[in-house]
Amino acid sequence: MSVTLLDNFCEGGLMTEGNYWLFKSEPTAYSFTDLMREEGQIAEWDGVRNYQARNFLRDEVKIGDGVLFYHSNANPIAVIGTALVVREGYPDDTAWDPDSDHPDPKSTPENPIWFMVDIKGEAYLNKPVTLKEIKSTPGLEECSLFKRPRISIHPITKPEWGIIIGLTGEGL
Repeated sequence: MSVTLLDNFCEGGLMTEGNYWLFKSEPTAYSFTDLMREEGQIAEWDGVRNYQARNFLRDEVKIGDGVLFYHSNANPIAVIGTALVVREGYPDDTAWDPDSDHPDPKSTPENPIWFMVDIKGEAYLNKPVTLKEIKSTPGLEECSLFKRPRISIHPITKPEWGIIIGLTGEGL
């Protein structure tokens, strides 16, 4: 079996446990290139202000989970790269910063409402996987991306992850 992006995802070993996610970001706000330029290629995933996405970040996104980084409101709309969760959910302090891009005066350090995780950029895909490709590919019909398209955090299955990576030509 050849070594692939899926095999190498967790620095030499196939992820056998854990979850897979698709994180959406508008590249004009924060792009995959921005993540890859961060010190250690690590950044907090902050500013999420949707309760279902917050619950994923707070309760379900765990260290070692795989992330597909998806550029929304872009040309093309596409999965651009992969990342790895390196810190589990913790209070999003941008919510109580009135100068942040997404303050929420109801959230306080004593009673945080919003949560974030830290992710580490792993690799650019050798070609973006467009929304059009995702929509037209067998095996992706039930992808969470289509059920709640407006939220920014989507759980995806291991088979969906493999299909999307396979669309890059990386293979399985």
